[in-house]
Amino acid sequence: MRIVIINGPNLNLLGKRETDIYGNKPFDQYFSELKAKYPHIHFSQYQSNIEGELINEIQRAGFDCDGIIFNPGGYTHTSVAIGDAIAAIRTPVIEVHISNVHAREDFRKLSHVSAKAVGSIFGLGLKGYELAVEWFLSH
Repeated sequence: MRIVIINGPNLNLLGKRETDIYGNKPFDQYFSELKAKYPHIHFSQYQSNIEGELINEIQRAGFDCDGIIFNPGGYTHTSVAIGDAIAAIRTPVIEVHISNVHAREDFRKLSHVSAKAVGSIFGLGLKGYELAVEWFLSH
């Protein structure tokens, strides 16, 4: 099984930024732990702060892997183009957010991704990525 994790803007700063919301663990450390827990899965990861680069990666992975776990960060609420890219691919996408976006500012309650994803996980910290992996394993 091949799963691609795509992280959007500012997620390269996990472990450094707003640790009260996002925690103290850098994503690279978490990614190593995830790969160790699921050695039979071929994982890759991609992170960009640039909308078009995220769309390019969605399109690339969207016909070449078994699942995409996607945290679009702030583009969740603003990018119709990212939602359109997800709708255009065959690979199922699970939207993951570390924080509970519905418990934050009102503008964060709109997602251009949720309706195009097979499911969404909010507010469970980094554990949300693992729960997405478990869904892919069971489907």
